[in-house]
Amino acid sequence: MNLWNSAPEPDSIVTSAEIYLDAAATTPPLPEVISTVTQRQQDAWANPSSLHGSGLAAAECLGRARQTMANQLDCSPDDLIFTSGATESIHLALLGAAAGLETGRLVISAVEHPAVEAAAEQLKRRGWSLERWPVDRSGRIAMEHLDRLLAPPTRLVSIIWGQSEVGTIQPIPALAAACRERGIRFHTDATQLIPQGVISWQRSCIDLLTFSSHKLQGPRGVGVLLHRPGVVAEAQLGGGGQEGGFRAGTEPVPLLAGLATALAQLPPFDPEVEPTPPGASPAVRPGRDALQIHLASLAGVTVLNPDLDHRLPHHLACLIADAAGRPLPARQLVREMSRLGVACSSGTACQSGQRQDSAVLTAMGIEPSWRQSLLRFTLGPWLSDADLAAVPARLQTAILACA
Repeated sequence: MNLWNSAPEPDSIVTSAEIYLDAAATTPPLPEVISTVTQRQQDAWANPSSLHGSGLAAAECLGRARQTMANQLDCSPDDLIFTSGATESIHLALLGAAAGLETGRLVISAVEHPAVEAAAEQLKRRGWSLERWPVDRSGRIAMEHLDRLLAPPTRLVSIIWGQSEVGTIQPIPALAAACRERGIRFHTDATQLIPQGVISWQRSCIDLLTFSSHKLQGPRGVGVLLHRPGVVAEAQLGGGGQEGGFRAGTEPVPLLAGLATALAQLPPFDPEVEPTPPGASPAVRPGRDALQIHLASLAGVTVLNPDLDHRLPHHLACLIADAAGRPLPARQLVREMSRLGVACSSGTACQSGQRQDSAVLTAMGIEPSWRQSLLRFTLGPWLSDADLAAVPARLQTAILACA
């Protein structure tokens, strides 16, 4: 790659197109996804539960999309439940599984997505106890707690696979196997992991896995819950009995066809062999690594976990300070970077409107003064070398403007 040979940009930067580095929040749909959705809106728009010709055409399209996704994920079509997104999938996974279990303890990591935290709070109100698995300074769960946290009364465990804010990948295969040995139901939020590489469901020990279409260049508005037979005991939405009775509501056939198209573009990934997925394209990880080197050379930029093997290949998280070493507010930096034509974020998009310390950085033991100073850059295959080469100078300009 010839990523960094271009001359530095002048102090006054005029941008004509946004450099999009916020893939962990959402991704631009692939052209073939847009084409698929548009075509299916024309020829598969009917209700797939209807028995007339238009309905049968929609049902056939839905069946093809389901089979395409099953082939890519190495699962049975019956293992797939389609929802409105990862948030709904997570609630169906945890609340639906808990409904078939005796009340006990739910264990989640201390760095979960807010959707898992919300579902966990609902279970607390239903009589479950809740414990958070501690993490180390890199955001990895502390494995020395395994025997204690997987002892009775633990009946349900939910651990995020790839952390959206800091990029840390958890040892999900080992955790799932340990839970299966003990008869504990295991769920993972794979929303950030699956877009980098799809796993074999048949070879895994995971009971429940959730992800969302719009994180992998598919359309927004659909998500997936992979489940083992008998694990989800109760639907959370009642009505027409769609999705095998697990999720009522007319399936959005064009969107699901788009998701199938997007999922079919992803590379395979065996977490038992490699701790880190390959990335959405061959250029993503080298581009991330090159960007990391150049951002880390800027005064005031500290890259989190730069040498961590278990890290999402498209993810880069930085703590930002001014020339005097004082932490800068990330929200202000995000606005300034946007003015300069770079889209990035200050953490989990679902909490972007909240002015409070990052719960993830708090759990990692990051000092309080730094917990609102994290910038997240997440890459995708739409970025060119020239795009990435422009980012360091623009971040330097933003730091000076916010100091």
